[in-house]
Amino acid sequence: MSEAMRLRLLEELGHEVSTSTNNNQLSRALTYARRRMGFDHFAVIYDQWIGCTSGPSLLIHDYPDQWANAYISFGLGNRDPVRRACGQSFQGFIWREIGRLISMTRGDLKMLSIGREHGIADGFTVPRHLPSQVSAACTFAVGPGTRLPVDLLAVAEGVGAVALTTAKRIAGIAPPRAKAVLSDRQRDCVLLSARGLTANGIAKKLGIAKSTVIQHLRTARERYDVHCAEALLVCAIADGLFCIADVHPAIRRNRQSGLS
Repeated sequence: MSEAMRLRLLEELGHEVSTSTNNNQLSRALTYARRRMGFDHFAVIYDQWIGCTSGPSLLIHDYPDQWANAYISFGLGNRDPVRRACGQSFQGFIWREIGRLISMTRGDLKMLSIGREHGIADGFTVPRHLPSQVSAACTFAVGPGTRLPVDLLAVAEGVGAVALTTAKRIAGIAPPRAKAVLSDRQRDCVLLSARGLTANGIAKKLGIAKSTVIQHLRTARERYDVHCAEALLVCAIADGLFCIADVHPAIRRNRQSGLS
């Protein structure tokens, strides 16, 4: 799949997920998203604490019933190596690479093996973790007969980040935000970053300091409550700051020639 096609897919799936207003809508949006990306299952979990007290939470998934029931009834969450790895990564990770993030025990390997026996062979997890505050993750998984779609992991990263922000809102953890408002300069920085320019490149093009560019991008992510460039792009497009054709040169050329 070309870069332009991946960007179009990210825009489409991000919009579907970000406009969900309840559990059922989010579940349908993520089911559609994981199918389009080539995954077999999804799971979203969002837990928040208020001090030492458990606060609002949300769990949505379409894992095989046998595995989901065993996971919950035996309280496997506290021993799940995937959830432990979430606390050690700022970005999405493939399950077969978990050993690079945490020390794997025989019990961890056994748990992943049992998961495979129940239809969950491998996965890609997007984490959000703040010690004693928030533990959240969006996972897209495949069964034993499906190849992990590694060429679409960047899309999955963006969709997963948007899914967690949406889950947070649906769970009532934070009130629905007003439409984020970026300054013209912040919008310019987000757009140029989406086009692949580095902070140095953006600074030269706009005639501002590199540190100013970095601050503009940081502020934009904070206002949208996201932590990666892919999710920021989806949110900016959803808010109408620009469209996918503004990002990718091939799409811009096609639009100008009347092909899209």
